[in-house]
Amino acid sequence: MKKGMQGIAEKAMWSLVHAAEKKLFNENFIISNLTPFDVIYRDRIMSVRHYLPLEDEQVQIGDDLITVNQTKHRVPLVLVPPLAATSMIFDLMPHRSVVRFFLAKGFDVYLIDWGEVTEDHSDLSLETYVLEWMPKALSQVREVSGEQDVSIFSYCMGGLLSLMYAAVSNDPHVRNMITVASPIDMHQSGVAGRVLSTIYRPAQTLSQLLNFSLLDLPARYFHVPGWVNSLAFKLTNPMGNVINYFDVLLNMWDREYLTEHLTMSQWFDDMVDYPGETIKDMVVHMMINNQLAKGTIQIGDERAEFEKIKCSILAFAGDTDNLVSIRAARKVLDVISSEDKEFYVVPGGHAGVFAGGKAPSNAWAISADWLAGRSD
Repeated sequence: MKKGMQGIAEKAMWSLVHAAEKKLFNENFIISNLTPFDVIYRDRIMSVRHYLPLEDEQVQIGDDLITVNQTKHRVPLVLVPPLAATSMIFDLMPHRSVVRFFLAKGFDVYLIDWGEVTEDHSDLSLETYVLEWMPKALSQVREVSGEQDVSIFSYCMGGLLSLMYAAVSNDPHVRNMITVASPIDMHQSGVAGRVLSTIYRPAQTLSQLLNFSLLDLPARYFHVPGWVNSLAFKLTNPMGNVINYFDVLLNMWDREYLTEHLTMSQWFDDMVDYPGETIKDMVVHMMINNQLAKGTIQIGDERAEFEKIKCSILAFAGDTDNLVSIRAARKVLDVISSEDKEFYVVPGGHAGVFAGGKAPSNAWAISADWLAGRSD
């Protein structure tokens, strides 16, 4: 009985200590972005990272201890994040890091960091990301690696940007591409998809009658602050967020639990602004008109045609993803011309499919095995 009371008192004490530290020095609990890297290129807010080889002989990833592969694959791997989430999601925690996983598997790993968007960057458009920054980033990867062929591993909107680049550039040296939870057919994604499908025809008719397009409006009207992106993401699972809040209170004494939980929470709490010009392009071309599902999209003065994509493609969808349905993600196989293409449904919601507890043994492991035979 006395030991039980002592245990409760000790947990209460550590709960108070950790609560105070969290309030004053929350960064003490954040364990993301710990893998060393060099910045090899910058253009305004965009930069390109080159991750350094692991020094350890073995690394813990998920539940497994992985022996670091000393034989390196020839083709470098480029990680492409979405726009709303920061690049930290690729190096979330040491034991749940996409970066460390692929380094351990023998890949030369690079990452395109889109940077911190503010209201001053409302002019950033799909044209900026696809026609300007993607070519510059890949050119720098090729110069540093000494290889022309590259592989791409992308998540959500990062997958769409990568596909658009491949479609518009006809780059013959994009050898392999992996997309995780990337919504090609936006009219097939849950309630939002049904709404978009319903308003598609009326929106087209109204636009023609009034000779008006949302594209004509100033970009600043469409700029979406990061906190709005965070709120929208959390509203996809409001009960889960309430449960998580109480879990934190109950486990405030457990520092290991707090570091993992608060690091994961930073992903959803510190999302990045969406540039107004990009939102205009997305709303009109991708959401209302659903152009990606038709295999083509206008990007600035260029037209991206997905049938020109012939690289090897591996696509994933999460079995409980409320944002990107299986049908929406699988559509990529219908609009590309690649002969070597595969699709997997793996465990997880929109975040879990990419970086959840089951991701290392599912999406990551499948990707590493798939790439290994296509990267030498």
